[in-house]
Amino acid sequence: MSNLSRKEIEKFSNKILDDYDNKNPGSIFKETERISNADALLIQSNVAKLRLSRGEEIIGYKIGCISKDTQKKMGFNQPASGYLWKSELHNTDVTLDKKDFTNPAMEAEFGVLLNRDINPEFASFEYILESIESIYPLIEIHNLIFYGDEPHGAELLANNAIHAGVILGPKNKAPVNKIETDLKLIYDQEIIDTWNDKSWPSDILSQVQWLIKEKGKNNNILRKGNLILTGAYGFPVPINEKKIIEVTSSAFGGVKATFN
Repeated sequence: MSNLSRKEIEKFSNKILDDYDNKNPGSIFKETERISNADALLIQSNVAKLRLSRGEEIIGYKIGCISKDTQKKMGFNQPASGYLWKSELHNTDVTLDKKDFTNPAMEAEFGVLLNRDINPEFASFEYILESIESIYPLIEIHNLIFYGDEPHGAELLANNAIHAGVILGPKNKAPVNKIETDLKLIYDQEIIDTWNDKSWPSDILSQVQWLIKEKGKNNNILRKGNLILTGAYGFPVPINEKKIIEVTSSAFGGVKATFN
């Protein structure tokens, strides 16, 4: 249930988009009264409409906060989601400027590409698996900045789950059989974190059904060609002075980016 008026939703949405464009995300949370998670989702959706209206293109969705620890930290009892934008999609070996982000922080993750529209009414795990064309290792970029009081769930949601871009690794055809893989996040050749024994498809696709049902509540259907970020296993890690960011998977390859 919304505690904000339509006028307030529009005001906050315009301010959030303006801040994002000016590389100063989330400044309204320095001074605004507390916003509920429900209102934050309305703001996120409204910002997406504003971006669409000026010609930007949605290419998919991200799933965030899949771990119970992260959900607790954010004040959630379920994952979070956000929009992916064509203008923020990069390929491996890209060079980016740290000045274009606010406290840039990275996650190691997998993404999947859909081969058909997804009907939420039939979205069993088997149906979802059959709907996946390919899988990619990737780096997700975040603006890791919070101004309000803890928990930061509403602030995260209003700011598109603090998403700031995707760096996509090599395309792999979706495996037919179960595969075990590791996943590593590496800064300047130093391993920052490692996740072992992650299973395709059970671990990697564990929250996709949640996303489909959540979007379906608003008649928002995941479409053929959408890229879905399936959720990171840890919290975003700031890169600080580091420059060379890599994510590697023993089963699906690696992706690399330079931040100057």
